[in-house]
Amino acid sequence: MPLTPRNPSPRARWLRSAVLVAASAGLVAAALPAPTPLGIGDPLFPHLGNPGYDVLSYDIDLTYQGENTEPLAAVTRIEALATADLERINLDFTHGKVTSVTVGGEPATFETSGEDLVITPVRAVEDGEALNIAVTHTSDPRGAADSGGWVRTGDGLAMANQADAAHRVFPSNDHPADKAHFTFRITAPSALTAVANGLPTGRTENGATTTWTYRTSHPMATELAQVSIGRTTVVHRTGPHGLPVRDVVRTADKDLMEPWLKRTPGHLEWMERQVGPYPFETYGVLVADAETGFELETQTLSLFERRLFTETGFPEWYVDSVMVHELAHHWFGNSVSPRTWSDLWLNEGHASWYEALYAEETAKQSLERRMKAAYGASDGWRAAGGPPAAPKPPAPGRKISLFRPVVYDGSALVLYALRQEIGKDAFQRLERRWVSEHKDSTATTADFTALASEVAGRDLTSFFAGWLHAEKTPPMPGHPDWRSLPAGEARSAAKPG
Repeated sequence: MPLTPRNPSPRARWLRSAVLVAASAGLVAAALPAPTPLGIGDPLFPHLGNPGYDVLSYDIDLTYQGENTEPLAAVTRIEALATADLERINLDFTHGKVTSVTVGGEPATFETSGEDLVITPVRAVEDGEALNIAVTHTSDPRGAADSGGWVRTGDGLAMANQADAAHRVFPSNDHPADKAHFTFRITAPSALTAVANGLPTGRTENGATTTWTYRTSHPMATELAQVSIGRTTVVHRTGPHGLPVRDVVRTADKDLMEPWLKRTPGHLEWMERQVGPYPFETYGVLVADAETGFELETQTLSLFERRLFTETGFPEWYVDSVMVHELAHHWFGNSVSPRTWSDLWLNEGHASWYEALYAEETAKQSLERRMKAAYGASDGWRAAGGPPAAPKPPAPGRKISLFRPVVYDGSALVLYALRQEIGKDAFQRLERRWVSEHKDSTATTADFTALASEVAGRDLTSFFAGWLHAEKTPPMPGHPDWRSLPAGEARSAAKPG
């Protein structure tokens, strides 16, 4: 709901009047320094996110003409709350053309700097003031496939925005520290189907086109946004406690995918037994006819490559456990999001942990054997990518390189060590409290280690210092015979997702 601006103080009224007079005289641009890209200080992505405001909601209109090689027409409306006095407002945005911007309904000037859209409103914004921004722009699906953002599929489009590519699709405060509610309004040729995060709230036929509206019930990080447009069918079923489950597949693949898709209610039940109730309003699987090289936990509608389900080289237990991996992210990473990207191990370590635990319980794939192999590779992984909670920055021009083995099985290994250290009962209490107490919010490594100490009833600072931050892997509790192998002898089985 839009916030009502408070009554401005006499000083604020004077300042705004002065700015307006200066603007009419053409003096504001001269008074302000040249625009620069800003950031919130993330150690891995220094220019990601923007200071000075908290986004409450995004309302995104997209118009798709039917060709995934042409830019979409778009309008992004942002409701936010200023957390500082702002003469300018920076949004993350690139790979699209902006034609107009309004702030509070009034036209604003704008220019680009780096990957920021820098907006100068006609009136300065005060700390605590409601901020309503509308940007008319294009959203271009063309570009390097490994840069993220839109994914061109065999019959349309999908999104893969992790870690920093949502702003290749729509203007935003593109950092998981600033979660918000989303509404998507997608207009496409009527022969196609459009699906997005959350639940449908409307569908309007306009002759040759149809407009589909979806809204999230819970806040979401920008990197988890998902819009699918294509010749697809939405398959509905029911999950635990009446949860609506919807899967999105190519219409031609509906019967082919059904043996896999019908497993989702069982996956949900299994995860709920581990950590408690599913945290969102719906869940489902989006099977995209595209080769991304990864699967992705986009909120309420996880993205999967079609080939995961059709290639004969993947064992059945492996595909099944990968589906659980992306589902587990809805507790770890989606509901409880990382405060900074250095906290990524909390996302991927937990998803890999439950993937491995599920494979052990349902397919007799030994968790201990997998963790012993990870221990053998751990020193090499740490040397290549940094310790789990202090990862090295991604390689220049290859942002996805952040998703290294150390944040997958290398971080699941930390959780295995923690369970060995505090016992299974305490570990399960910790996991349940973590997702319950931080639901719909963000949290840090420090938050997790503090809660672990509280649950264990003793200070675990030294334990976590070694397991999360040291260059060498500490001895494994309960397994003093385990050894880490030289980097060249360690084999990685990790995957993005």
